[in-house]
Amino acid sequence: MNVRSTLLSSVAVFGLLLGATAASAQQASGPGVTQQIPVDARSTLTPGLRDAGMSASGLVLEHSLPMAPGFVDPDIGFSPPTSREEGQALVARMRSNAAFSPLGMANTDMALSDGKLFIGNFNGFNAYELGEGAPRLVMSVVCPGGQGDVSVHGDLLFMSVEENRGRLDCGATTTASAVDSERFRGVRIFDISDLNAPRQIAAVQTCRGSHTHTLVPHPSDPNVLYVYGQGTSDVRKTEELAICTDGQPDSNPETALFSIDVIRVDLNRPQDAAIVNRPRIFADGTTGRVAGLWRGGRAGVASQDTAQTNQCHDITVYPEIGLAGGACSGNGILLDISDPERPTRVSDIFDPDMAYWHSATFNNAGDKVVFTDEWSGGIGARCQATDPATWGANMIATIENRTLSGKSFHKLPSAQGSTENCVAHNGNIIPVPGRDLMVQAWYQGGISIMDFTDPARPIEVAHFDRGPISAERLYVGGSWSAYWLNGRIYSSEIARGLDVLRLVPTDQLSAAEIAAAEAVMSATINPQTQTRVSWADTPDVAGAYLDQLTRSQGIEAGLAGQVQARIEQWRGGNADLAGSAELSAALNAASGKATGVAAARLKALADLFGRQAG
Repeated sequence: MNVRSTLLSSVAVFGLLLGATAASAQQASGPGVTQQIPVDARSTLTPGLRDAGMSASGLVLEHSLPMAPGFVDPDIGFSPPTSREEGQALVARMRSNAAFSPLGMANTDMALSDGKLFIGNFNGFNAYELGEGAPRLVMSVVCPGGQGDVSVHGDLLFMSVEENRGRLDCGATTTASAVDSERFRGVRIFDISDLNAPRQIAAVQTCRGSHTHTLVPHPSDPNVLYVYGQGTSDVRKTEELAICTDGQPDSNPETALFSIDVIRVDLNRPQDAAIVNRPRIFADGTTGRVAGLWRGGRAGVASQDTAQTNQCHDITVYPEIGLAGGACSGNGILLDISDPERPTRVSDIFDPDMAYWHSATFNNAGDKVVFTDEWSGGIGARCQATDPATWGANMIATIENRTLSGKSFHKLPSAQGSTENCVAHNGNIIPVPGRDLMVQAWYQGGISIMDFTDPARPIEVAHFDRGPISAERLYVGGSWSAYWLNGRIYSSEIARGLDVLRLVPTDQLSAAEIAAAEAVMSATINPQTQTRVSWADTPDVAGAYLDQLTRSQGIEAGLAGQVQARIEQWRGGNADLAGSAELSAALNAASGKATGVAAARLKALADLFGRQAG
């Protein structure tokens, strides 16, 4: 969500924001757009900042913490202009007050490390101790500059900064000068070994700031870490940062557009972190033309305005498969990161229904990726009943022979009101064996869990939602990120604080599936750095596969009864090795007759009991 640069880039800001609802209805009526969003119990929840109505299925809200002290916006938050006069006044305020940011104290992205949850904020970041009971605030660092996305590696915390109000010293005093030697835009590095005394030890300046960033481990040297910086803002003046020049590559081959930043961090000397490459990952593979992907605009009569591919909003790396998924404004791309200092594009995809490719999330097998579309930049009410169900949605793509292929769209299946900013946003995988489940934030659309095991038929299996902040006016709020982190779902609520939720069994998600997911623990989780999940052989994992096969009618009743009996004996401590071997053979035989996901689940069960038999 890049509000400030979007607003200041056009004096016609009010035209962009004021007409959001009308434009949505007008564009949705175009030829070929037929799917719309259904109305359900979530569509009419009562409004309120702290007392809004709530709806949940498959999720229970365990804790809801307010914004941290010093990070509370006294004006509730940012409300997009609703008239020409309001738009002009907002632009004038930003131009006259360099320290003002529309989302000045909004919560942003999260990371987990060593039992602590770190939450970014446009005003800095906070850390919470996790354990029994509600999370406990243990550190607050005021360091304005937006966007404030964070990630953690050992005793180092990395933070993205992109706004002109960012200062080298984290100060709040700034100027509107076009060139300022004390300005900072890029990636900050903090030493957080002492939570009582965090220290900024490096500040890597970049040309477009850092909207988001991604940690990439070196494939063989544990003392080297790379950071991919994704800048989406305007290019800085050469007089402020010598490596920066602006313009299109046909007239300026050295332009800072059309690249990402690769920062190398020697973990023995993190204070020396520096940019080592700005790869042209969008270049045409045949001609070398720098602007080699989508040029922006409309792709057809029924399509929407789409962004030019001159930046990546978000890159998610999966080092164990040597690939990264890039959500890069006008395209989704696949990168080879076997040499992380020199990433290269191996596949790209375009779709006219995707206005702005925003984030990417792999499934555990690494053969699917979910791309999100942040239609209207996260500040529009884009989940109304009249909005297209393929705009501002998830695109599910498959990966075969390192090639992307789009399969389907999935949007929040609940119409939201005209005062609720809503569009697809950040999420990650819930580690249920045998299924591809993703929990995801939808701003004021709440939290939704999508099953995309079948990439052509994704479905929602659980949700949590609140009513709008206000019924009279749209205030930007809701869940910025919703992540599964060691057995719970944590949601950084833009204007309300921090939510902690847990899964509860339903007919679409069993107790065994939940238990198998809750048993997976990681010391550190940076959602844009995915790691492969493996499951221990337990009765819950076996039960998860059995529940899935039963739910989908993928197993014969007699064989299911045998599996259930064996699981119950296992839980009771009866390790009948011969019985497990016989059951494994029966399951292998059944898998040979089955197809698709049923065959894979039967084979997984067979292998599990085979390992138990020894």
